[in-house]
Amino acid sequence: MTRLLVGTYAAKGGAGLVPLFCDSEGANESSPLRGRIETVSDGIWRTGAPIGHVRNASFGLVSARHGHHYMVDEVAGRIAVYSASGGWAVLDDLPSGGEAPCHLALSPAEDAVAVANYASGDVALFPLDADGLPGTPRRWHDPGDGPDPERQAGPHAHWVGFGTEGDLITVDLGADRVFARRTGRGGGEVRSLYAAPRGSGPRHLAFHPERPVAYLVSELDATLTVLVPDGGVFRAAAILPIEPEDAPSDNLGGAIALDPAGTRLYASNRGHDSIATFALDATGMPSLIGHVPSGGRSPRFILPLPGRLAVANEESGTVALFRLDPLGCPLPDPEVLEVPGAAFLMPDLPGG
Repeated sequence: MTRLLVGTYAAKGGAGLVPLFCDSEGANESSPLRGRIETVSDGIWRTGAPIGHVRNASFGLVSARHGHHYMVDEVAGRIAVYSASGGWAVLDDLPSGGEAPCHLALSPAEDAVAVANYASGDVALFPLDADGLPGTPRRWHDPGDGPDPERQAGPHAHWVGFGTEGDLITVDLGADRVFARRTGRGGGEVRSLYAAPRGSGPRHLAFHPERPVAYLVSELDATLTVLVPDGGVFRAAAILPIEPEDAPSDNLGGAIALDPAGTRLYASNRGHDSIATFALDATGMPSLIGHVPSGGRSPRFILPLPGRLAVANEESGTVALFRLDPLGCPLPDPEVLEVPGAAFLMPDLPGG
């Protein structure tokens, strides 16, 4: 049985964290391993009973080391730790270190969790003890703004992650920057890894699984930037539109995801409501294959699965489950499930 979890916004009708199941007789079983689903059965998808106390979970993580789920409550400005084997019992619940937490990242050793707080622009790093519970965080506020007075009046940290050398990386939509800092003893001083075009509003970053290449999706100008290392910073090797020529003027870039093999890249358009599929060559450079309707309105999150692509459409309150063709492109007419307030998708841990 394949099991996914859908985080939802309560103000848009979300009932909490909604499980999705796919099962059929004689189909291959699936098992998430370190947050990745290895196989997907050929059955019919269905929704399960919501986990009602996990509210406004616009992002979350699973830790195989600790056996916990780490989830944001974007509206309350908190992060919570839940037991994967104890019926989603709350192990800890604490302030996120800022306002409107929207993204999390576990350190490579899973001994710390980083938080991007969108509204306040703060980044927080919580050490994790031997039981996987957060301690007192370190906090940073990197100043910056952009030319869009409504969206870029100040910094808006939208993504956090860890680089190959353990640096904490932040994508800031308000500052049009990608920042990095060392977090070990004596660390914390910020440096700019990449200055995005003014007003582009960088949103999320994804790393190629094998090549020294990163991919930045920008929200305000709906572009994909290919970043390569160059003397300790990133250099833009290419900037490509993710939207087609007929996209409306208010279209926004959304999610970005790579397949595990690093041969396909997916990016979402919110407004045009489509998924762009790019082929990645041997060097990691992308070329557009095409677009397909997202199966709803405002595709906020994309989750690649073996032979499938799952998309959370926020405004329509739907999750679309696409089959992939031999080129790795989503096929039209996905299976669509109603999940009001759908904002985020994640694989579950065994026993969750």
